[in-house]
Amino acid sequence: MGKESALEGIKVLEFAYFYTAPIAARFLGDCGADVIKVESFARPDECRMITPFKDGIAGMNRSGLFANYNANKYGMSLNLRHREAKRLIERLAAWADVFIDGYRPGVMAQLGLSYEEVKKANHDIIYVSVTTQGQTGPFSRQPTVGAFFQAATGTTHFTGWPDREFVGTPTPYPDFIAPWYVLVAILAALDYRRRTCDGIYIDANLLESSLHFIAPALLDYTANGRVQKCRGNHSSYAAPHGAYRCKGDDRWCAVAVFNDQEWQAFCDVVGNREWTRDTKFATMLGRKANEDELERLVEEWTTRYSAQEVMTMMQAAGVAAGIVQNGEDLVDRDPQLKYRQHLSELHHPEIGSHFCEMAPFRLSETPGGLKKPAPCLGEHNEFICREILGMTDKEFIELMAVGVFD
Repeated sequence: MGKESALEGIKVLEFAYFYTAPIAARFLGDCGADVIKVESFARPDECRMITPFKDGIAGMNRSGLFANYNANKYGMSLNLRHREAKRLIERLAAWADVFIDGYRPGVMAQLGLSYEEVKKANHDIIYVSVTTQGQTGPFSRQPTVGAFFQAATGTTHFTGWPDREFVGTPTPYPDFIAPWYVLVAILAALDYRRRTCDGIYIDANLLESSLHFIAPALLDYTANGRVQKCRGNHSSYAAPHGAYRCKGDDRWCAVAVFNDQEWQAFCDVVGNREWTRDTKFATMLGRKANEDELERLVEEWTTRYSAQEVMTMMQAAGVAAGIVQNGEDLVDRDPQLKYRQHLSELHHPEIGSHFCEMAPFRLSETPGGLKKPAPCLGEHNEFICREILGMTDKEFIELMAVGVFD
């Protein structure tokens, strides 16, 4: 009672890079947890090297992508192989409630920071390992990158047009699915610890998280022995179903008709043209059987109107439709995002003022929100050592002198 944020008082220590684990840690920070992100100058979070960069100039602290997924954190640089670093991490582990390991299986054990070792410093620690394929199994230690793992999870197989090669997605899609499972597991573990006073180890991975999103294809194969393939924008239970070119430069609107009642509403919107009365389009089976022709006729109509007009007319008639928005639409034009203040402004010491996404949920009693920008590499070394760990000036200077923070 009386907390400003739901996770106020919860302390998180993050050793992770790229997307999944840092995103999960960021949402803990959004809900009020104190999050310390540990990197090193030899191995920083690789998102620091991914575009877009402020003013197009590359730099360790200039990535907008890193800034978005690492807000609400303190930043610490540690040379994890330095002999003094382990003692410092033990002190941090004793402070923490949640320890997040985002490295490949075995890496933290090699550094003397396995769950068993960390538990010696903090017996009720919640230790979370986030990997691509889990801690055990024949492929658990297989190094992977986004393009490979997008294929390994089946995502690539379903992304593209039926008459062309697979294309996949422009981002490592599994990395943006798994954070939600990691976040739920951590919250469940915090509740478990509250009730039992015991810590717990969580083995989370991207492979199994991602399979939930292709469950229909897995069920289809299990039940029918059928391997689903790419179908572009088509759906097995809707027609028309796709993104249609509209008036303007590269402007599109997605439209989906799921039953005969919606088809009649769609026909009313387009003006009951001759083709809408053709018996071959009268039923869902007929529309699916003649889908290519139907797609062409729908687009002949949509190109007469702007995407906004198509969306407005279809939605008014009860037909699912939405503008295919680009970055400019989302930032400058989307009234819903503006109303919800989803893009909030933060001031970063090197990037300056920039937009950062709010968490996609709001807690009525403990709103939390964006409090501080993503850290520059090693930005809070002194603050963490002196204010959080209670070091003296002498201790901190000695560690700095021997290169612990490199």
